[in-house]
Amino acid sequence: MNRFLRSTIIALIGLTPALASPPPNIVLIVSDDHGTDALGCYGNPVIQTPALDALAADGTIFTDANCTTASCSPSRSVILSGLHNHRNGTYGLEHSFHHFKSFDSITSLPVILSENGYHTARIGKYHIAPESVYTFETVLSAGAANDPKTIGRSPWEMAEQSRPIIESDDERPFFLYYATDDPHRANAFTPDGLPTFDTYPLPNKFGNRDEGYPGITPVVYDPADVIVPPFLPDTAASRAEIAEYYQSVSRMDEGIGHLIDILKAADQYENTVIIYLSDNGIAFAGAKTTLYEPGMKLPCIVREPGQTQTGRTQSAMISWVDIAPTLLDYAQIDATEIELHGRSFRNGVSKQLTGWNEVYASHTFHETTMYYPMRVLKDRRYKLIFNIAHGLEFPLAKDLLQSPTWVSMQKEGLELYGQRSPEALLHRDRIELYDLKIDPHETINLADDPAHQKTRDRMIAKLQDFQNETKDPWAIKWTRE
Repeated sequence: MNRFLRSTIIALIGLTPALASPPPNIVLIVSDDHGTDALGCYGNPVIQTPALDALAADGTIFTDANCTTASCSPSRSVILSGLHNHRNGTYGLEHSFHHFKSFDSITSLPVILSENGYHTARIGKYHIAPESVYTFETVLSAGAANDPKTIGRSPWEMAEQSRPIIESDDERPFFLYYATDDPHRANAFTPDGLPTFDTYPLPNKFGNRDEGYPGITPVVYDPADVIVPPFLPDTAASRAEIAEYYQSVSRMDEGIGHLIDILKAADQYENTVIIYLSDNGIAFAGAKTTLYEPGMKLPCIVREPGQTQTGRTQSAMISWVDIAPTLLDYAQIDATEIELHGRSFRNGVSKQLTGWNEVYASHTFHETTMYYPMRVLKDRRYKLIFNIAHGLEFPLAKDLLQSPTWVSMQKEGLELYGQRSPEALLHRDRIELYDLKIDPHETINLADDPAHQKTRDRMIAKLQDFQNETKDPWAIKWTRE
């Protein structure tokens, strides 16, 4: 319902304005390639993330939040449309020759909010198309992809440039989409000036630079102190890269802290829904572009206006198709006639939800040359992955393939890359089934185990129903190659 129409109805039925709570402001913070592995509030005792830790202490942490596709552009399209990427048309990356974009018929979250009385604005990384679908009233920065000069690497400046929206005298509530490039890997350049991620034997800098960034006090980490996630090899190269990744996360955190300080100084914090999440897991092989847990299971922190139960954890299984419905719920907009694949988890910020025991995921491309469609059903105990093009070698994205962590593993002849062999990572079975309770690192495929055939069959049937209900073009691949 339009905000102004709502006000008219209130007046007609004789309610006083005090009885009708106005829609809140919304700040949606989306980082790039950040996992739960690098946040203090998610259990990492080494990394310094005081701003996000404070937001979590003042709000609610979702402990089983999931992206639907572990790739930047398609994940962002899901966040801002409420539709799986196989339905909205953004099958892979938007920029350069990849050129994936959503269908013109999609009605996005910022457009719906704008049509219902919100001032919509974006700053930082955009990385989706077309702009006619994902339209924001105010563009504070255009946002480039993986450009070390873009403001998306300077989160304190991003916060500063957001002041006109936060401090505006506009009576409309605002929707601010604050999207950082951190902690994505950074491009380097060849002697010919061509972009590359190949920095071996030096670690990728993850956007860190010697001259620093405005407003930021760099937090530098000793590689000996970092915590190596179980899916990565514990090598000198890996530790050096994780230290740079941590520094990028801490920079992002400092910018978010400044943004929250601006909200508080403008007396807008108590009237603002704040959601922090990442588009996909960290930029290492085995996480980003895969739908294994390191790529799929992500941070989600929510703080709502007037939240009285603080420092909460919420165990409901949510995914990024639920973000748009949740924000429409907060905005008091009737979404019953809007096509959405998710549902609102708003009530879960203040109380435990029941019945949220499964999520679906859908990945098709990363780069246009990286065709490897996967469809996933994950429940409280099991995860089933349908590798539609399983006959192909799993294609590693350039930033993963050229990472010193991967290159050094090959040069040193390591038999294991974390918990898996490189062969297991690159060549996968058509169906993968994992018991996440006893095998959290997803290394024992139970798909052909007779003791798990009922589980496999049940989950395949549900996954097929999901594909049919969401009009997945790849549903036909169960019967036709």
